[in-house]
Amino acid sequence: MDLLILRTYDPTGSGTNGDLYLRICHTIELPWLDNMRNHSCIPEGRYELEPRFTTKRKDHFEVLKVPGRDGILVHTANDALTQLRGCIAPVTTLTGPGAGTGSKAALERLNACTAMAFQREQQVYLTIKQQKP
Repeated sequence: MDLLILRTYDPTGSGTNGDLYLRICHTIELPWLDNMRNHSCIPEGRYELEPRFTTKRKDHFEVLKVPGRDGILVHTANDALTQLRGCIAPVTTLTGPGAGTGSKAALERLNACTAMAFQREQQVYLTIKQQKP
């Protein structure tokens, strides 16, 4: 299964928005700051997702083999600047650069869409590219 994020970089540096395709939801991330740990979104590319569960975050995903980074997750958040440290948050509605609402519902949809692939032990990939106007 392949997933795709098409990003739009905000020129003011406030955040980075994207659309996650199978067009499951939108995404929010930190602005691009040269892949700086805890301050930047991750580089564009193709990454394998792995399902993950913790008591704090419940069902979510880890993004594997991010160059120069580790511990990158796909988890709930509605404000990139205050709730993310380099991770990706699915949201239902975008409300501004790096901001949205309905993150829990969006992550539940993403989990539902990928569940069958993971049950079949298929790899799930996330491709991130810049959205062209």
